[in-house]
Amino acid sequence: MEFQDCFPIWARLSEAQRGRILASLVYRQVKKGAVIHNGDADCTGLLLVKSGQLRAYILSEEGREVTVYRLFDRDICLFSASCMLRSAQFDITIEAEKDTGLWVIPAEVYRGLMEESAPAANYTNEVMAARFSEVMWLVEQVLWKSMDKRVAAFLLEEGAIEGTARLSITHEAIARHLGTHREVVTRMLRYFQGEGMVKLSRGTVELLDEKKLAAL
Repeated sequence: MEFQDCFPIWARLSEAQRGRILASLVYRQVKKGAVIHNGDADCTGLLLVKSGQLRAYILSEEGREVTVYRLFDRDICLFSASCMLRSAQFDITIEAEKDTGLWVIPAEVYRGLMEESAPAANYTNEVMAARFSEVMWLVEQVLWKSMDKRVAAFLLEEGAIEGTARLSITHEAIARHLGTHREVVTRMLRYFQGEGMVKLSRGTVELLDEKKLAAL
């Protein structure tokens, strides 16, 4: 699978524009746990995932993390190139949740592409709108949903991503995703276990009753 196959507007770019992208394009392979973009200190460039899984999160002053969105095969991240978006800075950290292969388009190259290509500008706006929708969904969850509902939703999402009901994940990792304390997650999971929804063991959460979790 080549970059041209994964970049949605490739066919709508001119030969010169394609040439500039290919000349500047960098392919990277990163290991699970590697930080690819570190807040507003970096302007990494536009990321396009070939294969793997990335996590974008924000960090509070107290050091608590909360996941904003995740990136999978063929997904694009613009916030890693927020310096090219005038009057918009996003203090987001991006790390690899799995071993990941990705392409990087330097921010200055993509900025030039947006300025001269209507398809590129329109596509960028669509991606930004989709990401902001995810951010607003997160804000709604944090403000209005109780923690038991958020934990249940996270477990179901994780099960769908991994394609298994047996999740290899720690209470600490769940807490990082949801921006809460490990003790809170542990309390919720023990409650779920008491209700027959999950089974807990060291480093593992097994989903026993997904319908009950979904109803919650």
